[in-house]
Amino acid sequence: MSLQSTPEGRTVPVQSSLDHKEMPSHSADPTPMTNSSDSPKDSPLKRNAAFHPGHEPLKHEHHLQLEKSRVTGPLSFLNPTSAHYRHESQPDVRYKWTSRNNRKGRHAIAIDPQQPGSADSKHSTPRPTSSTSSIAHGIWRMLTYYPFWDISFDIAYVFTIGSVIWVINAFFVFLPLIRPASEFGTEELYGGGITAFVGATVFEVGSFLLMAEALNENQSGCFGWALHRAVSHKEEEGGEGAKLEPSKSHCSHHHSNKRNLVGIGHAAEPRKEVGENGRSWVWWPSREELRTRYLHSFGFLASFSQLIGASIFWVSGLTALPGIYDRMSRPVTIIFYWTPQVLGGSGFIISGTLFMLETQSKWWKPAFGTLGWWIGFWNLIGGIGFTMCPAFGYDENSWAQYQASCSTFWGSWAFLIGSVIQWYESLEKFPVEVEKAEK
Repeated sequence: MSLQSTPEGRTVPVQSSLDHKEMPSHSADPTPMTNSSDSPKDSPLKRNAAFHPGHEPLKHEHHLQLEKSRVTGPLSFLNPTSAHYRHESQPDVRYKWTSRNNRKGRHAIAIDPQQPGSADSKHSTPRPTSSTSSIAHGIWRMLTYYPFWDISFDIAYVFTIGSVIWVINAFFVFLPLIRPASEFGTEELYGGGITAFVGATVFEVGSFLLMAEALNENQSGCFGWALHRAVSHKEEEGGEGAKLEPSKSHCSHHHSNKRNLVGIGHAAEPRKEVGENGRSWVWWPSREELRTRYLHSFGFLASFSQLIGASIFWVSGLTALPGIYDRMSRPVTIIFYWTPQVLGGSGFIISGTLFMLETQSKWWKPAFGTLGWWIGFWNLIGGIGFTMCPAFGYDENSWAQYQASCSTFWGSWAFLIGSVIQWYESLEKFPVEVEKAEK
């Protein structure tokens, strides 16, 4: 609004053309949206309770309605990790978006048995994946299906191989202490040293893939299901059934594309919703992306902690090699062999804790019914074992060396359990769960 003088000397208000322009729909400010009220007294929603307008997933899926009251995250200063969407055609089905599932290319739905549509014969809902037959099929799939073009599968498979190597290493180092008769010459130096180097290298490769997965996650989200209508045998009576089925052709995750390890899926190509500036591979985000998105993401922080920990831990694997370990003095051994294990193991602990928290609705409430929570839990236990090993190793007394080897032994088994569960999770792209009745 501006003032203009008239010939009589008076001033009158003039409507500026800028006043007619609409305000932009999305602000560049990364702060989440505020409540619907325009009152200045209303404080903005916490970061974990609302998506940033520019980062809200599944905006292009018009048949899904976001339940804003069910957008949650365990920590108020980090991005939401879970959200529910109602399907307009099936009131008994909710699409359950989670940051971990989205990163892993999984499309979870939850069936509400309280809704009338679940009992309607004209609608068919998928079978829950927690059933015995579904679990058996998942285990069989682990033995027969190897999608190496899927980075999430590669991560689980690489960490499983690395964990097996560390279990072998633990036997080389720990078994002679409990059964001295089984020891052979240079078992600890060559058997333990070489397997430690190989295991640390494999963990480093897996951590790099984990970081690449976090940087290249599908920011727009993906529903991955399609409602198919099939004419029933009672066509003459007008019977028509509707069934929600997995649809790889509608998937925009890169996991469905066999031509690239990370990047875009088949369904994402026409929309070009693959990331900033249409990039199909991200080595490192821009400073703006890092500030507004990644530094507030559980997946990025956990993967980055894992990569830093594995990189430092690799130094101890290198110094464990024959020809290096047996020629180091005691001070050099403490600095370049034991200390990198402490720092690297601490990185594993932080990573496992963050992966656990990512699956929880509250920071204090464990998610026992979620595979991702158990993966983070066992990785946390493994990280504790790999940190306690050098903590005891600083002491040269026999009891301390015994506890150091024992910590590596049970820590390696914990990593193996977590990796096998992650392997199972990576192959189940369309999980179905039954919602519990809310109190």
